[in-house]
Amino acid sequence: MGSLSLGHPTVSLLPPSSEQLSGGSASLACLLTGYSPQGVLVSWEVDGLEVSQGVVTSPEEEKEGLYRRSSILTLSKAGWEKAGSVTCEATLKDQTPVTQTLEPHHCSQ
Repeated sequence: MGSLSLGHPTVSLLPPSSEQLSGGSASLACLLTGYSPQGVLVSWEVDGLEVSQGVVTSPEEEKEGLYRRSSILTLSKAGWEKAGSVTCEATLKDQTPVTQTLEPHHCSQ
């Protein structure tokens, strides 16, 4: 394994905070870390349907040859509470996508 080996992204999906939910919105953070080469694509699904509205994805950052980026999906509180599942998917080149899924009813405070 040389320095050109592919590194799968590690995907972490963080639920909205209870403070934010009390304000009427829900932002989920998808953190992609430790991958190489750059060029990971991020997509979001709510109940299996791809969503692009309310998504903000950062530019990639490089550190010691590995890349990372984050993506934020903002839903209304009602949209979060009625969703059966929210999934963040990271696809790097022709690798198998890496996904993380949250089920809102398992995250309620």
